[in-house]
Amino acid sequence: MNQPNQTVLTEFILMGITDRPELQAAVFGLFLSIYVISVVGNLGMIILTKVDSRLQTPMYFFLRHLALTDLGYSTTVGPKMLVNFIANQNTIPYNGCATQLAFFILFIISELFILSAMAYDRYMAICHPLLYMVVMSQKVCWVLVAVPYVYSAFLSLIITIKIFMSSFCDHNVIRQFYCDNLPLLTLLCSSTRDIELIILIFSAFNLVSSLLIVLVSYILILMAIRSMNSAQGRHKAFSTCGSHMTVVVVLYATLFFMYVQPKSSHSFDTDKIASVFYTLIIPMLNPMIYSLRNKEVKCALHRIWKNLHKLPM
Repeated sequence: MNQPNQTVLTEFILMGITDRPELQAAVFGLFLSIYVISVVGNLGMIILTKVDSRLQTPMYFFLRHLALTDLGYSTTVGPKMLVNFIANQNTIPYNGCATQLAFFILFIISELFILSAMAYDRYMAICHPLLYMVVMSQKVCWVLVAVPYVYSAFLSLIITIKIFMSSFCDHNVIRQFYCDNLPLLTLLCSSTRDIELIILIFSAFNLVSSLLIVLVSYILILMAIRSMNSAQGRHKAFSTCGSHMTVVVVLYATLFFMYVQPKSSHSFDTDKIASVFYTLIIPMLNPMIYSLRNKEVKCALHRIWKNLHKLPM
């Protein structure tokens, strides 16, 4: 049986968002706006939760790291995608593709477990308020973000090295607008069974375990809220969870749409739309959700704005 031709690739061709020339300018403008809003929103959230003295709590510590991961994976994908809109050919160097894949996996997996840490933080705040500041110490908070970062970096290196140490055929067109692991697997000449198994097992573990922590935390939170006698107390408890619940629903709904539907239901166009939502729109929405739905964040923004106006011109 003849083996497919193997070659030493120096670059890959990305399919891009659209191949219709008349739409290029409009789509470029749209995604440039989305990316700029995402960067400004997430950077703003990182700076705000760092400098405002009233936001130095575990909840906003985790929110800062959520903004950091959003900024990380949107920046991993966004600038290169925008450059390809105005370039003659949508290419990415071999090493650049490996780097993009590694950083994307690192940040996206970290985000799942930081959302889980945020759910646990809300559980402690609502169900065990007297123990909250003791249990959610600065050391514990750092452990709850450091472990996801280390685990994600380890998994990212395994997957990236396994893919890029394999043999590629002479076909170098990636059916996606960024270097994602599944489209890259279709370009390999060597067996992909081991890599596919690693991706499947760890994807299932990451998705199920992180979602399970969120669900258990919120079931216990709802039980605690139901037992509260004060309507004001119930409203306050719901308001502290509202933003996080919205972010979780948006992210996991997108994940399930992409990965749980039958393979026969997948199409290149629908997967591409879901990927755009996943990589660019969600990182833009998250800081907006937290700033619009969170009274403390709005008050902090108001305080910063007032202080800026007091500065001598």
